[in-house]
Amino acid sequence: MRADAAVDLFLDMLASERGAAANTLDAYRRDLDDYTEFLAGEGLSPVDADASAVRRWIADLHERGLKASSAARRLSAARQLHKFLYSEGERSDDPTIAIDGPKLGRPLPKIMSIAEVDQLLATAREGVEDTGRPRLARLRAARMSCLLELLYATGMRVSELVSLPASAANTRERFLVVMGKGRKERLTPLTDAARLAMQRWRDIALEAAPMPQATPDAAREKTAPKRGRPKKAPPPAPASPWLFPSDSASGHLTRQAFARDLKDIAAAAGIAPSRISPHVLRHAFASHLLHNGADLRIVQELLGHADIATTQIYTHVLDERLKSVVRDLHPLARS
Repeated sequence: MRADAAVDLFLDMLASERGAAANTLDAYRRDLDDYTEFLAGEGLSPVDADASAVRRWIADLHERGLKASSAARRLSAARQLHKFLYSEGERSDDPTIAIDGPKLGRPLPKIMSIAEVDQLLATAREGVEDTGRPRLARLRAARMSCLLELLYATGMRVSELVSLPASAANTRERFLVVMGKGRKERLTPLTDAARLAMQRWRDIALEAAPMPQATPDAAREKTAPKRGRPKKAPPPAPASPWLFPSDSASGHLTRQAFARDLKDIAAAAGIAPSRISPHVLRHAFASHLLHNGADLRIVQELLGHADIATTQIYTHVLDERLKSVVRDLHPLARS
């Protein structure tokens, strides 16, 4: 089997059986392209590569200066490809079983304080309330305020946030149903502030929408004498199915555009843009919940983590909270 055919079959399996998103498939393809190109340079393919070839590839990644986390991700992709080829009977063994991955540290996530998040939300809200601003500027401010309120209230992934359906703004519930990785649905909380921001964004967007213009055919029908049945005017363009529509290929706001606008609002709020990203706000959601007493399992469900080990990156928050509990409440702590 050719290398490209093996990769295509593996990605098809991820899409059909595991419901992998397009972004996930693209990431796998990039990593596996690197692997198969290296093997091709040695006259090999994933079907006949042995453990020594895989080790040479890992050494090549190191020589190219890849971070340990990037090399580990690429090795993980290669492992899954070989496991797939073995299960499909294309190989009689898996050459990656005995290979150790790069040693990884456990970096703590970037965290914003509650005060910084409050300042960010307040700065975004100011632009919405200023009726003296140009209509387009106020519209962009309403969208950003809605995005931030939703992200901090729910802890959604940025891809889940920007692809919310327009119907989300009509909910009367205190939660949203979010389509996560693998097309798994989960419930996320919805604060009053987030619901209000959605309503405000929808109302301002409707106010800013251009009025439909009469078509030339429709104008002629008004003045020309009627001859038989008049022609029907073309139907109006359908409303966007997305809560945050855009002229992008997907039809909704892109992750990159949101990240760029977020850095602008951070600068306006007096926060260094380098310290903030959509994922940092997701970290803030989880960390602030844990700091205020939420259970780790609950946070796992809210974040949509399949494995609690992924959520345990936030245990440093629990450590600090436990220290403060002992310091403040233990009778011997004051002695």
